[in-house]
Amino acid sequence: MSTPIIELNNTVIYQDESLVLNNVSLTINAHEFVYLVGKTGSGKSSLLKILYGDLDIAGGSGMVCGYDLQKLTPKEIPFLRRKLGIVFQDFQLLTDRTVNENLLFVLKATGWTDKNKMVERVAEVLKMVGLSTKDFKMLHELSGGEQQRIVIARALLNHPELILADEPTGNLDSETSNDIIQLLMKISRESGAAVLVASHDLMVIRNFPARTLNCEGGRLIEQVSQANLSA
Repeated sequence: MSTPIIELNNTVIYQDESLVLNNVSLTINAHEFVYLVGKTGSGKSSLLKILYGDLDIAGGSGMVCGYDLQKLTPKEIPFLRRKLGIVFQDFQLLTDRTVNENLLFVLKATGWTDKNKMVERVAEVLKMVGLSTKDFKMLHELSGGEQQRIVIARALLNHPELILADEPTGNLDSETSNDIIQLLMKISRESGAAVLVASHDLMVIRNFPARTLNCEGGRLIEQVSQANLSA
């Protein structure tokens, strides 16, 4: 039986004083890959923010990686986030450090202390994203696609139950975008993590169809799959 990683029931989401999404009901299980689409300002970012504890839910109920969003305290947020991997559009890597140093920095910051285990884990995640030979490169020596793979490697470091990818192909060409989506799909299958990808990239969604959720008119609506539409 699949394990729910995200469970939202009639969840109400506000951004400042504005109602963004109302009566959101959603279940995403382990191993599942899901797209989140919608126009700018439709609520995609606000939905992601409640999932990593940056916004409180205003009504209804929600569970993420075993944490009750109604009862989530500031002290618990760092522990929730250790169960998450977040992939940013703008990378947010440390440009004055090597690939290796970027990844070791995250491990130290999240409580790892055994140097041998840290080195082993860095090697493991770099292998998972196909960049085993790039560990001593500086970021300016990497392509945009390679940098995004490093961001995905960083997201994998703490064996996340959920990966949230916010426009991961936004700064990439179409071929590289395809590679990144295929990699995220592979990770969802092989690592057991649920993967939620917020994206405007309709070409990628058409090329690699999967379950798709649409933020529209203050609601979260499940779309008919692109595969069914093209049949």
